[in-house]
Amino acid sequence: MEHNIGIAGNRGKNLKSDCFVEFEATGSGGIQLEINSKVDAYYGASNRKLIHNLLRFFEIENAIVRIEDGGALEFVMAARVEAAIKKVLKIEKEFLPPLREENKVATEKTAFRFSRLYLPGNSPKLMINAGIHHPNGLILDLEDAVAPDKKFEARFLVRNALRTLHFYGAERMVRINQGDRGLEDLTYLVPHYPNLILVPKCESADDIHAINKVIDALKKEHHITMPIWLMPIIESAKGVMEAYNIARAADNIVAMAIGLEDYTADLGTRRTNEGTESFFARSVVVNACRAAGIQPIDSVFSDVADMEALAANVRTSKSLGFDGMGCIHPRQINVIHENFAPVDQEIEKAKKIYLAFKEAETKGLGVVSLGSKMIDPPVVKRAVTTIELAINTGKLERDWEKK
Repeated sequence: MEHNIGIAGNRGKNLKSDCFVEFEATGSGGIQLEINSKVDAYYGASNRKLIHNLLRFFEIENAIVRIEDGGALEFVMAARVEAAIKKVLKIEKEFLPPLREENKVATEKTAFRFSRLYLPGNSPKLMINAGIHHPNGLILDLEDAVAPDKKFEARFLVRNALRTLHFYGAERMVRINQGDRGLEDLTYLVPHYPNLILVPKCESADDIHAINKVIDALKKEHHITMPIWLMPIIESAKGVMEAYNIARAADNIVAMAIGLEDYTADLGTRRTNEGTESFFARSVVVNACRAAGIQPIDSVFSDVADMEALAANVRTSKSLGFDGMGCIHPRQINVIHENFAPVDQEIEKAKKIYLAFKEAETKGLGVVSLGSKMIDPPVVKRAVTTIELAINTGKLERDWEKK
């Protein structure tokens, strides 16, 4: 026992949908439970039952537990209490909430990743209903969005969220910490079916190999067969120069992102909306991804109030060859989707190319032509991709060929 009192959770203005827990181990006196809750009339009995079940599970007979509750859901309160206990007592077993069946479904390597919404891994109020905004991916962030003294308890909350949260079809993503802390993060994540792990400040293929070594061991230990994809994030000059080696470091890498805030800081320059200072790095990342056959993903746009600037940034990103970008506020999602989606002219051209290809295929022709122009296989492939993008963004009906 290193400390006699363990604390976890948020309080004050951050108490909404959360709770603040103090756990004090005592030598006698049984269990003393004090809950100050705004919703005690509705959930007081079930909250007390949850805490007593949790304490029995950990075989704790003597303790004082003080909870200030702001309407925390069960998976949040359980995570907070468990984290507080484990700051005091060395206990290996985990108190796990039930696992949603849909939260153990794998995603495809080529899944669309236009948008991925970052959610602070220690802020339940921001993650609970985030899926209703329909980003392609939801990122439970254990790295920059979590204060250093909160990283331990955030692991329990993110673990429980992976099991319990309704993701509304979004890909389940987690950004781990850098270095050894990130490797330890994986023990809290891999057994609970994340679809994709983001690897921050990746600078070499060795970083990927170290992470996959831990993932493979955990998958074997917990009998997990579904793939866990990786998305390394390039955030330094060294990372840019190693981008291609990183992109092809492992078969489970599906995409590679660039993080421009840290990258421009590494260069010693200021990030601008125009992006001239990052043009080289973004181009390198796109080319590395295309050469390795994975998706290039652009950085987040930090000004959540300027939708026009965001739209312009997305159009530039698309013109550079990126397949998507990150976002830090739900209001950015639709702008990203609309501007990454193909325009009507692109869709009509793609449909004509695709139909010409299907007709040539039906007739057994080895050559595809549209009017007087011959169509090469890469052009057909690009047309198919455009059609898929149009369908995925709602600009084209899935059964358009029948109409």
